Amino acid sequence: MPPFARSLSGLAAFLALLLPSLARAAPPAASPTLAAVLARGVLNCGVAGNAAGFSLPDSAGVMRGIDADGCRAIAAAVLGDQKKLKFVPTTTENRFTALQSGEIDVLVRETTWTLGREASLGLEFGVINFYDGTGFMVKKSSGVTSARDLDGATICVEPGTSTELAIADYFRVNAMKYTPVEIQDLQEIHNAFLSGRCDAYSTDSSALAGFRFTQGAHAEDFVLLPELISKEPLGPMVRKGDDKWFDIIRWVSFAEITAEELGVSSRNVESFHDTTNPDIRRLLGLEGDLGKALGLDDQWAFNVIRQVGNTGEIWQRNMAPLGLPRGLNNLWNRGGLLFAPPLR
Repeated sequence: MPPFARSLSGLAAFLALLLPSLARAAPPAASPTLAAVLARGVLNCGVAGNAAGFSLPDSAGVMRGIDADGCRAIAAAVLGDQKKLKFVPTTTENRFTALQSGEIDVLVRETTWTLGREASLGLEFGVINFYDGTGFMVKKSSGVTSARDLDGATICVEPGTSTELAIADYFRVNAMKYTPVEIQDLQEIHNAFLSGRCDAYSTDSSALAGFRFTQGAHAEDFVLLPELISKEPLGPMVRKGDDKWFDIIRWVSFAEITAEELGVSSRNVESFHDTTNPDIRRLLGLEGDLGKALGLDDQWAFNVIRQVGNTGEIWQRNMAPLGLPRGLNNLWNRGGLLFAPPLR
């Protein structure tokens, strides 16, 4: 080998040894969103604000639901206090622009993860927090028992949603016809369905169950048809290009899943201070520096679990009252799809 080639080979070998050390020594990349939230002292979190089970004020005006609790968990992780939070109601039409413009720091609003949205909006999904599907609701008095009975029906639907495309695809594939009744305001959609302006109401099955739940004594007058005609993985969204903030949003959810799997809950989390279980110790910040890697306090996950709870608690608090079986939203070792990468 010529001397020049030997020199280049030696330099390449030296760099191969040096670069991993430099990468380990490099500090975490800064997050402009995290910096803004810390400076403000408040997390601005976009929600629907009108969906039972996801985000809906209770009789005392307190926002309840899995999306609301998702916002609280992020605030607890980043600011140490779930109450340092502002809920920002958004619609299906302005939710993406609210995030793009910086009006909100994160969108946690029963939004379906699709290629088109992630590839064209300058936004990305952090994780799936609810596995859902498009369904149909009819009045029991209609006698309709299957989506295949809806040929020629009028169907209430929100414009600007993935439900629109799911319905169009379903009816086209099954050589059926329908008339969409597109209404932006959610309450107006409900009123239109209740008044008989449309034969069926279509949206995510969880939202349909939530609507039926709000009908109280009249809930039994409505039937959720058995078919789910699409996959609707819902999750929080952030702006692209802020990788550290993306990491935080994703790992907050993973921490809640891991806590349930390990049997750590808001009720018992403080009893694990002396545990010898290494997975629990890393989760709660009792050893290691996982928080530092995220740009957070090492007790970030402890704060999330103590103040908001694990995924099982969040489900029982918000979704179980709607009568929804946990199904795909259970842990991976209990027949569901919830699976968190290792916290180590």
